[in-house]
Amino acid sequence: MKVLVTGADGFIGSHLTEMLLAKGYEVRALSYYNSFNNWGWLEQVSAHPGLEIISGDIRDPFFCRKLCEGVEQVFHLAALIAIPYSYVAPQSYLETNVQGTLNLCQAALDAGVSRFIQTSTSEVYGTAQYVPIDEKHPLQAQSPYSASKIGADAMAMSYFHAFKLPVTIARPFNTYGPRQSARAVIPTIIGQIAGGAKTIKVGDLTPTRDFNFVTDTCDGFIALAQCDAAVGETVNISSNFEISIANTLELIKELMQSEVEFVTDAQRIRPAGSEVFRLWGDNAKMHRLTGFKPRVDLRNGLQSTIDWFLQPEKLASYKPQQYNL
Repeated sequence: MKVLVTGADGFIGSHLTEMLLAKGYEVRALSYYNSFNNWGWLEQVSAHPGLEIISGDIRDPFFCRKLCEGVEQVFHLAALIAIPYSYVAPQSYLETNVQGTLNLCQAALDAGVSRFIQTSTSEVYGTAQYVPIDEKHPLQAQSPYSASKIGADAMAMSYFHAFKLPVTIARPFNTYGPRQSARAVIPTIIGQIAGGAKTIKVGDLTPTRDFNFVTDTCDGFIALAQCDAAVGETVNISSNFEISIANTLELIKELMQSEVEFVTDAQRIRPAGSEVFRLWGDNAKMHRLTGFKPRVDLRNGLQSTIDWFLQPEKLASYKPQQYNL
């Protein structure tokens, strides 16, 4: 089977590309176009006869039409994801996340694909009104980023209802692991400790998150793509477990045998109404539809992530002392 992975140059997308290749798929991998011809994290993926890398931009509908030609399934991961940056550049999130999803849905429909996996995010739920959060939980746009993802999910599902595009909305909770963006809390802390920091500036440590190792998230994507009962459905990919940011950082300290001190920095605190204070995902629907359950617990996942970051050539890809929006 030939599949398309958009956002393949990113954190989750590069891991998903590797996993699909290992399972025997042919993969057309989209990398965001740039004049350096840099393929992001795909630069770390070994050459493979089943891998075709194409550079482009999902904001262009003509490009999307060509991109979807000849593929059977689409894993749509391309998106702008940084929440703080969405406060300063909200229009770009609308153009990429909503308009880009519309372009891909129409292109996939025209190409007659057999499955379209739309990547959502647990951020669309906002602060939990009840836990664990199931797929019926209200959606709350607490940032321009989450608003754009709510819009993107709605656009994709409209193509299922109106045009019978076989859409599944995969809604992963907080994914972490090797190659994660430097703007996320786990790589920020690991990178600074690895760089010898004695104190680290942090934001609010009280929120809770449902962390999922990247290979589990990718396994979840593939399980949904293989499940006919998931067509027309929104499905959480989560661990059904919550932990505070404070306790997560303490676990990282323990695993790295560090005495680092965490200091609150106002620059890293979200606007009061925008902070998502609690995320804990119910994965019962995922298990019922596919039989899938996560396999990597947080301690082992963090250790694998730390081991990756401690490789000098990997750490050199980051700027651990610089705050990233």
